[in-house]
Amino acid sequence: MRHGRKINHLGRTTAHRHAMLSNMSSSLILYKRITTTVAKAKALRKYIEPLLTKSKDDTTHSRRMVFAALQDKESIKELFGNISSKIATRPGGYTRILKLSDTRLGDNAEMCIIELVDFNETLIESKQAATEKAAATTRRSRRGGKKAAGDDATTSATEVKAEAAAPAATEEAAPAAETKADETAA
Repeated sequence: MRHGRKINHLGRTTAHRHAMLSNMSSSLILYKRITTTVAKAKALRKYIEPLLTKSKDDTTHSRRMVFAALQDKESIKELFGNISSKIATRPGGYTRILKLSDTRLGDNAEMCIIELVDFNETLIESKQAATEKAAATTRRSRRGGKKAAGDDATTSATEVKAEAAAPAATEEAAPAAETKADETAA
């Protein structure tokens, strides 16, 4: 029974569990992404989120509190340097757990990737591309729909006549028009 057992002990003693979470936190801070089991990732999230919140306030007291938990000078430098500046405006939720489809070979444990949210470059780039694409789309009005359809019919007929008259000129103009379209799209 699990009466009053609020946290996952992860099959370890208290000292071993704190040492493991401290090492995993340091690795996450230094490498921005680590692969581990789902249970350890959930325990790590509860351990590191308060440390990341303390890093927003760069005071001697907060540095000492974080150092007491991490015991690693390099990760403290990285945390109070690069990471705290990126997460300064974020109110919480600094980590993301991405479950992997495969399981560990030895014990069939569910594996996942835990990462810092603001440091996933591919996801950030895809979001920026999506916002740029949304901003680039234009709205078309419904007015003059019949007139525009009639104009398209007449222009297509004149294009056929022009192609019959000068096929070499259109072949040379087509690649130039494609490159101009590519330049404007970029």
